[in-house]
Amino acid sequence: MWKYVIRRLLYAIPTLLGISVIVFLITRLAPGDPIRLYTFGALNVTEEDIQGLRAYYGLDKPLAIQYVNWIWQVLHGDFGMSLIYHQPALALLFERMGATLQLTFTALFLQLVIGIPLGVMAALRRGSWVDNVIRVFGVIGHAIPQFWLGLMAIILVSVTLRLLPSQGVLTVGKDVWDIPDRLRHIIMPAFVLALAGIANYSRYLRTETLDVISQDYVRTAHAKGLAERTVIYVHALRNALIPMVTALGGILAVLVSGALVVEQVFTWPGVGQFTYAAARAKDYPVIMAGVMVASTLLVLSYLLRDIAYAIVDPRIKVK
Repeated sequence: MWKYVIRRLLYAIPTLLGISVIVFLITRLAPGDPIRLYTFGALNVTEEDIQGLRAYYGLDKPLAIQYVNWIWQVLHGDFGMSLIYHQPALALLFERMGATLQLTFTALFLQLVIGIPLGVMAALRRGSWVDNVIRVFGVIGHAIPQFWLGLMAIILVSVTLRLLPSQGVLTVGKDVWDIPDRLRHIIMPAFVLALAGIANYSRYLRTETLDVISQDYVRTAHAKGLAERTVIYVHALRNALIPMVTALGGILAVLVSGALVVEQVFTWPGVGQFTYAAARAKDYPVIMAGVMVASTLLVLSYLLRDIAYAIVDPRIKVK
C-alpha cells in the first residue's frame, strides 16, 4: 500500500508542474500591470518608483527566469509575498482556509445525507410519483446556476422572510464558539453549494440501486426470507455504494473551487472570495498559491479515492 501511495505521489509531480506552468503563463500574459494597479491614484509616484517596485518583486526579469525563481521558492515552502497585502501568500490563504473547509464539508455532508436516501427511495419506488418528483428535482437541481439560486435564496429567506442571515460566518458581537449562530449563517450557502451534488448523487444512486436489486444474490436474499430492510440496506445498498467512490473522486477540490461563486454571493470570507479578489488585482503570488493548493487537493482526493476502492471492495488490490 505504501509503495502504491508513494508511486502515485511521484506521478503527481509532473501534473502539478504542468498546471503551474499554464497558470503562470496565463497570469503573466494577461493584460494589465499589477504594479500600476497597486500605485493607481497614489500621489508623488514616479516612473522610477514603479520600475523599482517591479524590480523588487522580480517582474522585470524574463518569464522563464521568473518561473524558475518561483519554483525554487516553492520548493522552500515560500509561494511569494502578496503584492497587495505584503504578507506571505500561502499564509493569507491558510487564514481563510478554515472558513472554506467549514462550508465545503457541510455541503458534502448535505450531499450525502440527502442525495443517497433520495436515490434509494427513487429506485425502490420506480415509476411512482415519488420517483418522478425526485428525477425532476435531479434535473432542475443540476441545471440551476449557483449564483442565481444564491441570490433568490437571499431575497426569499433573508430579505422577505427574515429567517436566516444573508452574509458572513458570525453575527457581529457574537462569541466565536456560538454554534447555533454559526449554523444559521452556514446552512443557506452550504445548501446552495450542495444542491448540484444532491441532484447528481440521487440520480447516480438510483441507477446503481436499480442495477443491484436485479442481481441474483438480492433475489436469493429475498428467497431466504430476509426482511426487506435487511435486503436493501445490508446487501443491496452496500454494493450500490461501491461505485459512488468514483463520483466522490475529486469532490473536495470541486467543492473548494465551486465555493468561489457561493462565497461571493454570501460574502463568505473564504479562499474562493480571496482568490477572486486577488485575480482582479492581479496579485500573482496569491493566484498561484490558490491554484496550486486546489490542484494539490484534487490530486490527493483522487489518491484517497483509489485507496477507498481497495477498502470498500476487496476484489480491488493496489500494488
